[in-house]
Amino acid sequence: MKRLTTAAAIIAIAFCHLAGQAKAEGPPQFAVDPFWPKPLPDNWILGQVAGIAVDADDNVWIIHRPSTLLDDEMGAQKRPPETRCCVPAPPVLQFSGDGKLLRSWGGPGPGYEWPQSEHGIHIDKEGNVWLAGNGKNDHQILKFTPDGKFLQQIGKAGSTGGSNSKTQLGRPAHMVTDEAAGELYVADGYLNRRIVVFDLKTGDYKRHWGAYGTKEATDEKLPPYTPVAITQLSKSFSNPVHCVRLAHDGLIYACDRANDRIQVFQKDGTFVKEFQVEPQTLQNGSVWDLVLSEDPAQRYIFVADGANMQIVTLDRESGEKLASFGRPGRMAGEFKWIHNMAIDAKGNLYTSEVGYGRRTQKFKRVGGPTN
Repeated sequence: MKRLTTAAAIIAIAFCHLAGQAKAEGPPQFAVDPFWPKPLPDNWILGQVAGIAVDADDNVWIIHRPSTLLDDEMGAQKRPPETRCCVPAPPVLQFSGDGKLLRSWGGPGPGYEWPQSEHGIHIDKEGNVWLAGNGKNDHQILKFTPDGKFLQQIGKAGSTGGSNSKTQLGRPAHMVTDEAAGELYVADGYLNRRIVVFDLKTGDYKRHWGAYGTKEATDEKLPPYTPVAITQLSKSFSNPVHCVRLAHDGLIYACDRANDRIQVFQKDGTFVKEFQVEPQTLQNGSVWDLVLSEDPAQRYIFVADGANMQIVTLDRESGEKLASFGRPGRMAGEFKWIHNMAIDAKGNLYTSEVGYGRRTQKFKRVGGPTN
């Protein structure tokens, strides 16, 4: 009996070791931090959180829409105050990795045109903050110092010129900088249907492309998306072209939201490949944003699937779906229109929610492969 018990114990230990090894070799796993971020000061409250980014020091930046507060959240602003709630937080907020508010600023000011509807945010390697908007007349990108000093504007509010314009934008959704090449890539966006590249310092136009790398992007009305095989997908980006991301190996990733796909390009716009994500999704699409994993090879793509209210993990090379987490809801770890994502050097994910989600969440990396 003792020998059988010992043998059984050895088998059990071996099984647990193999199970643990399999778990470690599987895709990354995450757990929500329900206490992140810490409570805001001064009776502040967030509206729709339309953008999120991580800087070189692993601080987290968000941009939200103060104008989207609900009527029952504005009683404290009335004279006399009707309720204790609330005051809209400034549009741009920076948090530490543990959720402490570090700085806040933003809004209209001299020398630039603040967007009507705040949208994307990106932090470059120098710590400068790039912002965009998706309002009807928001055709500009703004650049500020970390403390909110205005530096640069590309484009002009109320002025647009179509998807092949070399001087104007069309409701840009998102942007990313390539400091080594001195370039700014823009997902342009809610009106236009292209990726456009500008000189990082001067803001001068350099090049653009549409879906599959076509040099002439179309603005023609498109039929509604229907689930089809990847070979039958639209030859044009839909609206919005919702994100653009730059991998360590120089590949450019574009979120074609309503077409439920990711397209991959070389920096000159040469088409490389594409992946479908939850291709049965109608309504407002499955690919709202994506980030690449923190390992040197960036083996994984994490996709913010806003319509299905989940995060999907893909193999970056093949596009194979490996895992997903999250579900519709308003509790910690659940989503209502997950809109944008960010990732820090430790592999923790950060999310923002629009619609009636109107919050930001942190998901700690708790398992999966080591770098």
